Amino acid sequence: MLSVTENSFKCNFCKVCNGKGCIGQLPGMGGVNGNENFILNCTAWESVRNRNINKIKEFLEKNVEDRIPSISIAPMTGAVENIGFEHESDFYDEIIQAMHKVGVGLCIGDGFPDEKLKFGIKALQKIKSISPDARTSVFIKPYTNEKILERFEWAKDCVKITGIDIDSYNILTMRSLVRLEKKTASQLLELKKKVRMPFAIKGIFSEEDIDLLKEVKPDIAYISNHGGRIETRRGSTAEFFEQYGKEIKKYCGEIWIDGGIRSPLDVATAMTLGADCVLVGRPFASALCHGGADELCKKVLELSLIKFAF
Repeated sequence: MLSVTENSFKCNFCKVCNGKGCIGQLPGMGGVNGNENFILNCTAWESVRNRNINKIKEFLEKNVEDRIPSISIAPMTGAVENIGFEHESDFYDEIIQAMHKVGVGLCIGDGFPDEKLKFGIKALQKIKSISPDARTSVFIKPYTNEKILERFEWAKDCVKITGIDIDSYNILTMRSLVRLEKKTASQLLELKKKVRMPFAIKGIFSEEDIDLLKEVKPDIAYISNHGGRIETRRGSTAEFFEQYGKEIKKYCGEIWIDGGIRSPLDVATAMTLGADCVLVGRPFASALCHGGADELCKKVLELSLIKFAF
């Protein structure tokens, strides 16, 4: 039973989650600068698709039968202030269990206070106890390396991938609450060497970030502008991926991407450009709170049907 009602949930349940219904809602589901990058994330996939339409059709004809799209929930926290849950812990249990039932990858993030991460870890531990092979990952904000390693240690028994959420350095409210660092390549290399599982860098969204990839060479480069919620350069993840995807692939094992992915066409476009995993945040949270696990299942199925994209 969801511990939130439509009246308390901070979402307008728009027919299409495109950033136009929650402008200025922070805390809430919106983003900075009038949701500018949130909106750009959603609209850019069509532009990118139109420029690559023949490649996408060719990709679908050759690959759709033997390649199921890898879809994951994006790491989200702040369920009370941003989503409208009564208790932070309820959100993790409900969405992690629902996502696992429909075969979606499971990601958790952290926040302030530390209980947000610990609730996410507990939710993943429940899944791992019954499904040891579940795809699980944790993304930690760019604290000092000592603090990051402490959090990796908390999560090590229930995740298969550890990552640093470098773009959350630009969350001004977090910077005022805790000590966040603008990570250097040497700091990230130190972390990569000390963790004994695949290592990801989340928040790749500038040429400066690509320079980090060149030196660190993580297992996963995760393209993200934090859903357009934070102060960063103007632009969309789709167009950034289109421009820099081939270069990024030289410096990592896999490419993950989030930001405005709303349809099977968007998923097919991302996969054609070389994405190994697409991640979705707001639409999954909205579906769960609007109609429970059944509606969430429908949303996941909708995104998965890329062979019917055209």
